[in-house]
Amino acid sequence: MSKLKRLNAWRRAILIALTRPVGRSNSKKQLPPIDPQAVTSVLICRPNHRLGNQLLTTPLVQEVLATFPHATIDFFVKGGVVPILYTNYDRIGRFIALPKKHFKQLPTYLGAWISLRNKRYDLVINVVSTSSSGRLSTKMARATYKVFGDNDDAIAGLYPDFQHIAKRPVYRLRHALAQWGVPERPTPVPCLNINLGKDERAEGKQKLDALVKDPSAKTISLYTFATGAKCYDQSWWLPFLEALRTNFPAYNFLEILPVENVSSIDFKEPSLYSKDIREMAAIMANTSVLITADCGVMHLASAAQVPIVALFSVTHPDTYGPYNPPSVSLRTEGLQVEEILNAVRNMC
Repeated sequence: MSKLKRLNAWRRAILIALTRPVGRSNSKKQLPPIDPQAVTSVLICRPNHRLGNQLLTTPLVQEVLATFPHATIDFFVKGGVVPILYTNYDRIGRFIALPKKHFKQLPTYLGAWISLRNKRYDLVINVVSTSSSGRLSTKMARATYKVFGDNDDAIAGLYPDFQHIAKRPVYRLRHALAQWGVPERPTPVPCLNINLGKDERAEGKQKLDALVKDPSAKTISLYTFATGAKCYDQSWWLPFLEALRTNFPAYNFLEILPVENVSSIDFKEPSLYSKDIREMAAIMANTSVLITADCGVMHLASAAQVPIVALFSVTHPDTYGPYNPPSVSLRTEGLQVEEILNAVRNMC
């Protein structure tokens, strides 16, 4: 681990320790019942710039919109990706965005924190309980009802899939609302969703047809990049590509490239390079399946309702795996290639 990474790890640990008590007194307050029909303003706090982390918040957003039919949602976030994700959502309000570089854009950074006080909300939700900035923003925002997410130990046993990072905030909200007189919704937690429109999907099909070798054939898409130890290198992907070609001779293959514009299959198949995340999602939505490791693009495909064969070697699928049907997550340690190919066959 580099010195900078070690320093950041220490910084995060210190901030988490300092902010852990923030909001604890809120859970001890005796609050009157909340009327879902009367809730008109909700603030969701997830100040993180990573695409995957923001996509994992979309189930919570759907839950809020379904629970409070007259509510508009504001966001306290980081970076500029979140407005793009909610382009096709109704009842979305303002985005209070922290800049990625705090010290280089200090006035903007301070202004975002100050603007939290400009509006009073009916409900504020902190998405990640260990986020220091999430806890502080939830504390700073003005609202009677606040969900900090401090009751994980008490409620984890109530939900068999509580470990999943996208489902956990929904269960926390449901449990908190039950304490405030709102019956828990019996429905499954919503899947990740960026609400691709018909026009977006149609345009994605046109762009896919222009990229692949045979527009009349089905397409298997690949995303061969991931961060750190989650990434499978060329020594894994190149033999696997040959196995795919042998077993799926009638299919096109399309590699989705990362922003780094690198390929673990040596650009041996047609590829898509785009910084437009909705364009990427729309093109993947027209493919039969995406094969990828755990990464932000995996969550983007899940939010576009793409069937996924997700490969896990470091992180845990119970926490991060795609759960949009018929997606599957596979631990690859000791796994035979044929088992991965069988998973692909089941989706093709």
